[in-house]
Amino acid sequence: MKVGFIGLGQMGSAMAVNLVRAGHEVTVYNRSRDKAEALAGEGAKVAGTVAEACDGEAVFTMLAHDDALSAVVHGDGGVLASLGKGAVHISASTISVAMSERLTKDHAAKGQRFVAAPVFGRPEAATAAKLFVAAAGAPDAIQTVTPLFEAIGQRTFVLGEEPKSANLVKLSGNFLIASVIESLGEAMALVEKGGVDRHAYLDLLTSTLFNAPVYKTYGGLIADRKFKPAGFTAPLGQKDIRLALAAGEALNVPLPLASLPRDRFLTLLAHGGEELDWSAVGALAAKDAGLVE
Repeated sequence: MKVGFIGLGQMGSAMAVNLVRAGHEVTVYNRSRDKAEALAGEGAKVAGTVAEACDGEAVFTMLAHDDALSAVVHGDGGVLASLGKGAVHISASTISVAMSERLTKDHAAKGQRFVAAPVFGRPEAATAAKLFVAAAGAPDAIQTVTPLFEAIGQRTFVLGEEPKSANLVKLSGNFLIASVIESLGEAMALVEKGGVDRHAYLDLLTSTLFNAPVYKTYGGLIADRKFKPAGFTAPLGQKDIRLALAAGEALNVPLPLASLPRDRFLTLLAHGGEELDWSAVGALAAKDAGLVE
């Protein structure tokens, strides 16, 4: 397929490369052109504008937040103005439910199609084309872009015909991950303060009751206290919890547990954690317990 890709951070760059390697004709755009030019050696075509990346059957956006996405979509020469009729905008970003609803409406008014397809997986999974894709949208649009999902991930979950469903699921998933990070940090601080080696404790946990990737990945980062370089930064984690709380408020669903990671992220950011991985939240309990400064 002829496809554009807008937003070349760690995740976006890896996804775009895998699309190229799967045989798709990929045009890439990034606000910082050097990130796009870095993919030229992989066979991607470098676009000078957003519009140039929209001259195909589909275009991905992988951007940090609602404002960045809206600027690319709604701005002069943006995706809405440039994408052809019947073409598909695939938003792989973690965005608000409200933004997903807006994009669905705006693209329909232009005769374009919109698919929400946020992904689960860290940069190493993106590099290995092992992401999990949570997709929602009109069945014909999903069918059109399924080969693209197969190029970037190991499995696609279709969650309905309303794109916002996929965004809601993604926010709920990130809320769960943040809750795991906090609980792991607290439990590790407890046993370490009592004299138990935290790495041995993690080995026990992940070999018995909690033999799951999320515990292994984030437990390892917390046990090693290795939060740089960030695979997913703390400000992005804080943003996702804020959006989950907003979704709960809109649906009249109380999320009392989500208020805890929200406050923990704010604590981390208040102490200069902007460049740390979001798993650094798991180290706050050790600091509170006097184990680290």
